[in-house]
Amino acid sequence: MKKFAVVLSGCGVYDGAEIHEATLAMLAIAQAGASYECFAPDIMQHHVVNHLTGEEMHEKRNVLVESARIARGKIKPLSDFREADFDALLFPGGFGAAKNLSTVAFDGAEAKVNPEVEKAIRDMFAAEKAIGAMCISPTFVVKVLGDVDVTIGDEQATIDVIEAMGGTHLETTHGDVVFDAENRVFTTPCYMLDATIRDIWIGAYNLVDAMLKWMNDDFMLEE
Repeated sequence: MKKFAVVLSGCGVYDGAEIHEATLAMLAIAQAGASYECFAPDIMQHHVVNHLTGEEMHEKRNVLVESARIARGKIKPLSDFREADFDALLFPGGFGAAKNLSTVAFDGAEAKVNPEVEKAIRDMFAAEKAIGAMCISPTFVVKVLGDVDVTIGDEQATIDVIEAMGGTHLETTHGDVVFDAENRVFTTPCYMLDATIRDIWIGAYNLVDAMLKWMNDDFMLEE
């Protein structure tokens, strides 16, 4: 049974992990007969956003503690991640990916990546294992690995950031998956496009399906 490490960035689209993307990715993994384990860095969120009003709140929250809401408490600090225990690494999106796992939301192409996130990506890359990234997450994968083919859909400002980081962007629509064979990176746009929850399911399903087919040497997706 193939095993995924799913890295979360909090709980909620505006300051953490996008809940639909995270949940549907885990469902896609389970439905495919694979398994997953959740991780998150044990750090403070950049800020907390009221998801009803969109306004910043005057409080502090921890990324690991908030991510545990999605994982129903079954989650480990990212410092515990070991590449040898997993076949694939998967990052759902949400602004937490660009605010907590990296500083892409603030610094664009000059962004920094959380050291534990960077180590997880580099360890999986060195082991020639699959890396998946949804929504905004491909940005920090490019920041770590450099010239990688990825997609975030068609949002020009983020495309410019990816290309300034040295990556190559391919424009896509709902459910499309871009596979970079050399770097073993799989990406899909999700809520970087104007999407419904059904669109997110299709994207999550197709991403996980592509990753598993590659891992099982049954890969037919065009590179």
